[in-house]
Amino acid sequence: MTDQKLKDPLHGITLEMILTQLVEQYGWDTMGKAVKIKCFTNDPSIKSSLQFLRRTPWARSKVEALYLRCKRVSAKKQKSSGEGIKNA
Repeated sequence: MTDQKLKDPLHGITLEMILTQLVEQYGWDTMGKAVKIKCFTNDPSIKSSLQFLRRTPWARSKVEALYLRCKRVSAKKQKSSGEGIKNA
């Protein structure tokens, strides 16, 4: 595996996976407020959002950044609450 793949936190994660997880966790309304694009606020769907994001690099970057922020926040919450730590 190359160094670039090891350093890329999105390696192996598809745009559809990112979008699906964000919608499940936050819903379209919250996503529309976080990333102001019509495909999140006006009759949103995974399919239409994927089409738009694949054609619009700046919007895709914003969605990927939102996903990474959410993952960091979740990891911090998990670490501070002690979840994921096995009791010996």
